[in-house]
Order: sequence, then structure tokens, then C-alpha cells
Amino acid sequence: MGIQKGVCAYNGKEVDLCEKYMGKFPVISVSLKGVNGDNFTTARSMMCSVVGNEALRFEVLAKSRQLSKVDKMRYHALINVDDSGNFEMSDEVLMNSLLTLSALLQKHYGTKVIILIDEYDVPLAKANEKDYYDSMAALIRNIFGQTFKTNESLFFAVLTGCLRVAKESIFTGMNNLKVLSIADVRFDEYFGFTDKEVRKMLEYYGLTDAYDAVKEWYDGYRFGSIDVYCPWAVISYCDELGADKMAVPKDYWSNTSGNDVVRNFIEKAGTGTIKREIERLVAGEAVSKELHQELTYKELYDSIDNIWSVLFTTGYLTQRGKAMSDTFQLVIPNMEIRKIFTRKIIELFKENVCKGGETLNIFCKVLKNGDARGVENQFTEYLKKTISIRNTFVRKQTKENFYRGILLEILGFKETWSVASNKESGDGYNDIQVEIDDEEVRIIIEVKYAHDADLDAECRKALEQIEKNRYADRLLADGMQKILKYGIACYKKNCKVIIKRFLFNDTGQQFNC
Repeated sequence: MGIQKGVCAYNGKEVDLCEKYMGKFPVISVSLKGVNGDNFTTARSMMCSVVGNEALRFEVLAKSRQLSKVDKMRYHALINVDDSGNFEMSDEVLMNSLLTLSALLQKHYGTKVIILIDEYDVPLAKANEKDYYDSMAALIRNIFGQTFKTNESLFFAVLTGCLRVAKESIFTGMNNLKVLSIADVRFDEYFGFTDKEVRKMLEYYGLTDAYDAVKEWYDGYRFGSIDVYCPWAVISYCDELGADKMAVPKDYWSNTSGNDVVRNFIEKAGTGTIKREIERLVAGEAVSKELHQELTYKELYDSIDNIWSVLFTTGYLTQRGKAMSDTFQLVIPNMEIRKIFTRKIIELFKENVCKGGETLNIFCKVLKNGDARGVENQFTEYLKKTISIRNTFVRKQTKENFYRGILLEILGFKETWSVASNKESGDGYNDIQVEIDDEEVRIIIEVKYAHDADLDAECRKALEQIEKNRYADRLLADGMQKILKYGIACYKKNCKVIIKRFLFNDTGQQFNC
């Protein structure tokens, strides 16, 4: 029949649904994700391309006996291209494009049309970023107004996006909208994979040993009253495990989003309450906030309260328990999103380090000179200025990686130094190794997190690890004259530094320590 067929959950309970809808209606399905031009002219051209390519799927209309000559002319106006092969539509044709296509499809197939529009708000987000929001909002308002307000050929339509549509100006005047947000219980289990579904998937592919990792990294989202996993991340990780059983979980989310909202959030943290709340979130704690889910893109960054709402509606934060009116208990859902937060924290820290050249030079100087107290004081000052990892359920290794990351970002600005992380040496891999060739100085740093706040004990453990694993052996073989071994322990915004100095004469004999 030429009608698009969707995937149906043919599981016994959905038999009637499948028989009623599957393959019975023409379906117009478009995604506006690609309409993200740097200016309105480019974005409008992209919109023409989206609509034109969808119209091309129904080439049967060009020869349909049910359509008149005028109808076919209207169809050809939707698929018209210029000499460069780009879709070309007048404003009138573009604004009526989906209305026209649905009317032609109804006339050809003799049944009304289903319209599916995915990521309707991406063009608005890009337009707001590039300062042509009003023009794009007017274009989409006209297209959607014609398509959904008085379209006699429409059976039903579904639109998806990040922001709730009720207050968005492009829907002004539209009737009979049913708005379902991530806080609503209707269809809640269909927005991701349930735990039962993930277990079945892993069992089917012989990956049951990966369950704990998958749960830690990709579970934790709350839709309505159901907890679900991120489906894209689960599928992506399972795909990698199919090729490499030793593959470790990673962040797949960043491939689908620029994460600008997280950056804006952290930039506004300052040194007060918001900063402490971010530290609580990264640590796995909940923060109570009153949210405003009905926003326009122009309002996103007007206030920190709006950013909290956007973080929730876009999935960077999720709810725990049941909301009380508009007040939600917000948490970071899983390890994947926590990685995004910590990476953005490190990125902003790096930018601030770059601006503080004098402080950077002082830190590197005391480190090179073996001044443990100086390193301790300078690193503590850095920690006070950044968002830290609090002492809650986050694993010790994760915390150590965070502090190690801060040290690497600081040292990375010293262009004449060679800085490496997890470099093989002796019987293991040291945390950080610094080579200062001009002075034949080598620095080995082992970082520990003091879970019980016993910084001295963790420093000693760090130095013992350096000795036990013989991290300095290769450096000795290279004939280095000065090797500095640092044990650095951190706890929240405090640190302790202990050093062992090893000096050698020309024959390699140690003569001072």
C-alpha cells in the first residue's frame, strides 16, 4: 500500500492496538534536529530540505490517479530543487508544506494522516543561540499553525522536544494539545528501558556480567513513577561489548548534546549556595528545587532557577521520589551524566588556571624545588576556588581521579615540562610523571583520597606505593640526577603533601635523601 509501518510491541497485550493502527495510516515523519543553521537563511534552507526529503518518500503522489493536475502541481512545489540540487520553496509553499502533504496523502490513500515531528525545538534553540529567534519562531509558528490547527486531513500528531510546549510562542492559538512531561505517569515506561528489559537484553547477548556496570552508568532516570535506563547509552555500550568483552563504560550522551546548559550552570555557581549545591549533586546527594517547566528558549538563562528547570527537562538531572506540587528532589541520574558535570568543572577550572599565570608559576616553582609545604599551600588555594568532590557515596577511585585531573590541568600549562599520566614504570603505572629536561629533574606524584580525613596516613601510603612498585627505576636507568617523589592526599578542599628527594652523583650513587 505504500504506507509507512511503525514498530509495534506485539506482545499479546497490544494485539488490538497493532491491528487498529499498524500500517493503516499514511505517516509523515520528520526530525528537526538538523535544522541548526548559523543564520536564518541557512536554517530556512535546512527546513526546506527536511520537508522536501519527506515529500520525496511519497513519489507515488506524482502519478496518483486520485490526484488532479493541480494537486500534482502542489506536490511538485514541495520537491522542487534549484540548479544546485537544493530544495527551493516560497514562503507560502513552506508554511503550508505539511498541510499540503497531508491533504494530498489523504486524497490518495482515502484515510487521514498521522504526523510525527521529533525534536521540534532544536531550531529554536539554535536560533536563540545565534540571535535569529524571532524569525525562526515565526516560521515554525506558521508551519505548525497551518498543520495542526485546522487540518481536516489530520488523524493525530505527536511532537517531541525538550521544553514543554504549553507556553512556547510557536503554539499560540493551537487547540486540543495534550502536554506530557517527564514528570507525568502516562507512557512513563516507554521513554527508556526498564530494569527488566535491560536484564533480558544482557542475557540475550550473553553480557550478564556487565549488568552492574550498565546499571551504575546508565540507569537512574525517573519518568513519572517509573525508573528507566537511557536506551541510547545501553544499546551503544552493548554494541561495544559485542566486539570487545573488555570494553569499559563511557559517556555516549555527549555525542548527542553540546552540554552547554551544564557549562552555563557551573559558570553561574560563584562561591555561594549554588556552588555547594553542585558539589552535593556531584557527590550523589539530592537538592530540593521548585521548577518551572513551561519556558521559552528566550527565558532559559534569565535566572539560575530557570537553569535548574532546563537541567531537569533535558535529563541532566532527574527526580527522586514524588514531587510535592512543583518542588522536586533533584539528583544526577548516573555515572555517565556525573562524568559530564565533572568534565565541565575541570574545563572551567583549566580556563581559570590559564588566567592566573603568576599563581601557576609559583606552584610549578615550589613543585620543582621540592618545597612540600609550598605545594601544599598552593594546591589548597586551587581547591578552594573550584567545585570539589564531597565525601559521600562516590567511590574513592573516582575522587582520586578528580584530584589527579586538577593537578594534570595545572601542570599541563607548563609548556617546557613533559607531563604524563598513568605512565608505565617499574611494576605499575604511576599517577603523574613530570620530566624537566633542562634541569634533569623528574617528578613522580601519587594521589590519594583520605576517606577518613587522615591525610598523613594517605600520604605515607602514596609514597609506599611509589617505592613498592619501583616507579623510579626507569628514571634511574636513564641517569637522572634528581628525582622528587610526592605523596599527595586530598580530602574535600584540603590537601597534605609529603616528599622524598633523591639526588645522585655522576656514577648513579645516591648521596642525599
